Amino acid sequence: MGLMNIYGALIQIPGMETVEMTWQEAIPFYWDATGFMVYPLAACLVLGILVIIWKFFSLMAKTGATRKTLRDVDELLAAQRIDEALEVTRESSSPGANILYAGLERHEEGTERVMKAIENQGLIELSKLEKGLVVLATLTNVGPLLGFLGTVIGMILAFQSIEAAGEVEATLVAGGIKVALLTTAAGLAIAIPMSIFHNYFVARIDGLVIDMEESAQKMIDALHAIERGRQAAAS
Repeated sequence: MGLMNIYGALIQIPGMETVEMTWQEAIPFYWDATGFMVYPLAACLVLGILVIIWKFFSLMAKTGATRKTLRDVDELLAAQRIDEALEVTRESSSPGANILYAGLERHEEGTERVMKAIENQGLIELSKLEKGLVVLATLTNVGPLLGFLGTVIGMILAFQSIEAAGEVEATLVAGGIKVALLTTAAGLAIAIPMSIFHNYFVARIDGLVIDMEESAQKMIDALHAIERGRQAAAS
């Protein structure tokens, strides 16, 4: 109630009345009001949106292809059809298929060689899956920093206006303070969704990695069982 009373008192002060604008009017108004810092902030926003769109559809496609391949390979290995499983992984370019293919093509060299090949290929595929995340992480940090830089510049302009005029007038400092507040708000508005999508992509990648690790372990167990069966038959 206290805040509402203060707000009610403020809107009665001349010059403090709120102005209702449509979003079509608000965008150019705040674009001009933010000052020259609007250009680096807008560049961060555009770059972030492009990376988010690209990463979203890329992960969706890789996740669907990987889970289908893992399902097919698990079924084939359970039936001890190694050659068919190898062919399935060879024909797919998904991360899971590449990892399983690296192990399956060395299935005659022993399970240790298979595990080593899976680990090496897994690191390569993980780096590919994480491509683009560093951009979002950087924008999450750079956005607020650019906003704070605009805040400092806006306050410097405000104090320069006061120094030049020799007295404090609201009209002299309002421009600098407006730039200071708007750039801070813009930087935070950019960083918040970038951080949310970055964490979302990290979670999706972690889930995909877990699925691939489980399938790789099933493959190793199946190959080990086949190897033991061959040794028992030979003896």
